[in-house]
Amino acid sequence: MTDTPHYSSEERRKRIFAIVGASSGNLVEWFDFYVYAFCAIYFAQAFFPKDDPTVQLLNTAGVFAAGFLMRPIGGWLFGRIADKRGRKTSMMISVLMMCGGSLVVACLPTYETIGALAPFLLLLARLFQGLSVGGEYGTTATYMSEVALRGQRGFFSSFQYVTLIGGQLLAVLVVVILQQVLSEDELRAWGWRIPFVVGALAAVISLYLRRSLNETAKTEDLGRKEAGTLGELFRHHKAAFFTVLGYTAGGSLIFYTFTTYMQKYLVNTSGMSAKTASAVMTFALFVYMLMQPLFGMLSDRIGRRASMLWFGALGALCTYPILTALKGVSSPFAAFGLIILAMAIVSLYTSIAGLVKAEMFPAEIRALGVGLSYAVANALFGGSAEYVALGLKSIGMEETFYWYVSGMLVLTFFVSLRLPKQASYLHHDH
Repeated sequence: MTDTPHYSSEERRKRIFAIVGASSGNLVEWFDFYVYAFCAIYFAQAFFPKDDPTVQLLNTAGVFAAGFLMRPIGGWLFGRIADKRGRKTSMMISVLMMCGGSLVVACLPTYETIGALAPFLLLLARLFQGLSVGGEYGTTATYMSEVALRGQRGFFSSFQYVTLIGGQLLAVLVVVILQQVLSEDELRAWGWRIPFVVGALAAVISLYLRRSLNETAKTEDLGRKEAGTLGELFRHHKAAFFTVLGYTAGGSLIFYTFTTYMQKYLVNTSGMSAKTASAVMTFALFVYMLMQPLFGMLSDRIGRRASMLWFGALGALCTYPILTALKGVSSPFAAFGLIILAMAIVSLYTSIAGLVKAEMFPAEIRALGVGLSYAVANALFGGSAEYVALGLKSIGMEETFYWYVSGMLVLTFFVSLRLPKQASYLHHDH
């Protein structure tokens, strides 16, 4: 696509280490975030006793607020830090916050010991983690796009989703191992704390790796008065912001449909046993993780815009038939095949998701532009996918959800037509 510069072996090594360092934090962030979801069944009664209605309300409101409210705030806050103080600083703070949140959860006294303060502190730790995850995406995407080798940007940036899915798989693995080693009672009593300790320790390692990273932002960009400001973003780059918002809405929606919601769909709609559905999804996620670099490499060959247009078109055409076929499937192998087909289509987007956003913004507001547009679209469309799907199913209109996802991908296709044929901003960065 563009002229590929010649890198010395030392320079290549440094940049590859930088990609590893940046994505290690991403792995930890998502591991910690998913561990909470997977372990909640074991610690729920320790913090949310059934006989206290106030605590029950805290539970529902807290989980809702943490997931939805904190991500856009995190996207704005960490985007601003990254554009004003540097990408490295922002990545260090976000992984430190995630570590702190995990450590608090791991050591938290239960409701029995400190009463309603226990769920309140759990909620605070969760809000902290939500803020951190909201900030992690934009800064990591920005850093990885800036440090990736030119001509191979798609390939290197795809590791953001490799580690995002890797974090989820690792969380599943840790919980599965604990289920084999400990009894149900031990897991409920104290075993659930172990994954949070693991997460906090992993965050310390990532912090060490990130400490030695080189900053990619130029001093003159950081020093600009408009760096990292919403005013600059909406004054001069409103079109880029809404373009990213548009295709992230469809991208997030289909990603959550075929990853987090799919397990419930296989149980509730296809009638699979929970155990079989879990196995199918674990293997599917593993294959999906391995697909990311391949599709990243493909985008280096055919261009970001072509990848995104194929994603919008195939997603719009295939979502309805795939979900309908899954509805009547009885064989786990057939289900696996259909889900892999869907995930291959989604990979056209996820492998370059961060990069295609970063290429839309100039350096001085890049992390803010990427982080905020992603977090808003993700909170509104990705985070709500499950609620919308289950809500429509409960009133006997499950198929409407298939059309909703397909419709959002038609929007993604048209929005992707606005993408530049070649990335203009990142070409001048190094």
